[in-house]
Amino acid sequence: MRKYIPNALTMLRFLLVPVFIYLIFVSRLEKSTLYALIVFVLASLTDYVDGFLARKWQVISDFGKIMDPMADKLLVLSALLALCLLPPFHFSILIFIVILIREAGITLLRDVYQKRGIVVPADKLGKLKTVMQMVGIIFALGAWTFLPEISEGFSFGVEIWFWLVVGITLLSGFNYLKLLFTKEA
Repeated sequence: MRKYIPNALTMLRFLLVPVFIYLIFVSRLEKSTLYALIVFVLASLTDYVDGFLARKWQVISDFGKIMDPMADKLLVLSALLALCLLPPFHFSILIFIVILIREAGITLLRDVYQKRGIVVPADKLGKLKTVMQMVGIIFALGAWTFLPEISEGFSFGVEIWFWLVVGITLLSGFNYLKLLFTKEA
């Protein structure tokens, strides 16, 4: 029974993504940003817990290796889009576009690898990228939720964080490209 728990947590994260999107983009509830923050934090925690349990119980599956990063991408990209399009931040849309292109490219590359019988789990740089993205998003959503006003300087500092995330995101993508040229076709 417990061998299914990590994958169930990944599926829960998938289900939380539309809830987050609704709360951040559509809901007119007074505390919708707070609820979106809670959903994002809960979904982020499932990412940590499912990986921890899968390793601890030695129930790492191909499903988890593929779907876990996919759930992370959907969650993070949804939040980044909100931070780029909505007040109070309005970060450069290039942050979202670069990360989206990298994530889409790596997802396609993973599909190519899978068809060749090669399953590529996230590496340490990819995991660092995910942690930096989630920490930055939680920080930004927390500021959005709890600060009465976001100053330009504060917003600029948070945007710098996300440009660092873009750099790590690109670096981690190069590791997948490198595999393309080192694995036999």
